[in-house]
Amino acid sequence: MKATFMYGPGDVRVEEAEKPRVVDSTDAVLKVISTCVCGSDLWPYRGLEGEQNGPRTMGHEYVGIVEEVGASVENVKVGDYVIGSFCLSDNTCPVCEAGYPSRCMHGGFVGAAQAEYVRIPQADGTLVVMPGEPTEEQLADLTAASDVLGTGWFAADEAQAGPGKTIVVVGDGAVGLSAVLAAKQLGAERIIAMSRHADRQALAKEFGATDIVEERGEAGVAKIKEMTDGVGADGVIEAVGTQESMMQAISACRPGGYVGYVGVAHGVQLDGGLLFSSEVHLMGGPAPVRKYLPEFVDLIYKGEIHPGKVFTKTVDLEDIAEGYKAMDERKAIKVRVRMK
Repeated sequence: MKATFMYGPGDVRVEEAEKPRVVDSTDAVLKVISTCVCGSDLWPYRGLEGEQNGPRTMGHEYVGIVEEVGASVENVKVGDYVIGSFCLSDNTCPVCEAGYPSRCMHGGFVGAAQAEYVRIPQADGTLVVMPGEPTEEQLADLTAASDVLGTGWFAADEAQAGPGKTIVVVGDGAVGLSAVLAAKQLGAERIIAMSRHADRQALAKEFGATDIVEERGEAGVAKIKEMTDGVGADGVIEAVGTQESMMQAISACRPGGYVGYVGVAHGVQLDGGLLFSSEVHLMGGPAPVRKYLPEFVDLIYKGEIHPGKVFTKTVDLEDIAEGYKAMDERKAIKVRVRMK
């Protein structure tokens, strides 16, 4: 089969690899019918995750058809169309039952989905069966649901988005835009998207943003305070993962407000004195996407949400390096990989 490997910064290749097979009785092997490039893939692509020892497999977002299952798999069968999270989960341990399958006691992470086939351990708890073969539009929407929609939704949940609330979104990538969509679905009254890019601003408005703020850092915080009569937002979503974005999120939030942070942290350090004086609630981390997937599948098949609009470029697997480059150069918000 063909699979994607990253050899180093800026060096992405599609090469022949051994097709995965069932190893453990809880495994399923999927024929991947849609995958994509994630913003988090750009960290190693840009050389921001330290030195790399040899090629690494890539990809953690996927929709597929079940090709093989292990002996103990009960919830999915060969031929099913399925979607799963980037985090593996049994969905039965105490942590999963508490609502955090992203931290399953027997879990792990998917890391080889930019390929023609992928092995999914803990298949019963990780995969969700879809009601039938998806259309091309549904396929794009479902691919977004595998990570960025669930990540944005989790951030909106933790920012306490809801009726009467003012929510600020720091970050205009696919996760930030998905968080705008989620905040709208959760009933937020005012959604302020912080973005400097016209194409992303337009999609943010389509997804439900009521206001756009182009300023960043201290100037961005000052603008949010001005727009909220000096109070700050009820909730803020941090969807970048840098020191500046985290400080901007905390500072834009009102005392007693909520910050949901889902940007993969790189170099973020939090000062105890700042946290003490801010009096904001902080919650975030790897999103428990699996708990949202049944709802997402239902909404997508009913045509009520279209998170796949974050994909502004589609490439074949053989051309995935072009997709990485387009996202790195901000010529695409997010790139979907079409499988043959």
